[in-house]
Amino acid sequence: MGSSSDWDIMKHAVAVLEEFGIAHEVRVVSAHRMPHDMVEYGASATERGLRGIIAGAGGAAHLPGMMAALTPVPVFGVPVPSRYLRGEDSLLSIVQMPKGVPVATFAIGEAGAANAALHLVACVATTDDALREKLVAYRAKQTDAARAMVVPV
Repeated sequence: MGSSSDWDIMKHAVAVLEEFGIAHEVRVVSAHRMPHDMVEYGASATERGLRGIIAGAGGAAHLPGMMAALTPVPVFGVPVPSRYLRGEDSLLSIVQMPKGVPVATFAIGEAGAANAALHLVACVATTDDALREKLVAYRAKQTDAARAMVVPV
């Protein structure tokens, strides 16, 4: 994440990764305040065995795009709500990547963080049968919960 203030949103991605038993690391890597650290992190992602990077940032939100520029590892961008523009600025910054430098961009806020993690789980599950079974069970549980919903009268 670009700042420790992004944790309230990004903790939802971490919760999903933990639920599925996906090894992960949580770091603040600011594109603007620590650019050399960001370059080192992105450039070493492949060698460190990362299978995906969930990058959350607000405002100018350059972290996801810069990660995508630095590594072939898939990047999942989470727009973090900003104080003045509710995260719309973050969303537009992340989603407007030039051709050839993709970032899978998700919804603003908590749902986007959780969905970014679920998308990463789905990608990893293409080569992991046990993880795929967990994901299928997770989705079945969601379906059951939706079917059990009652409309208030």
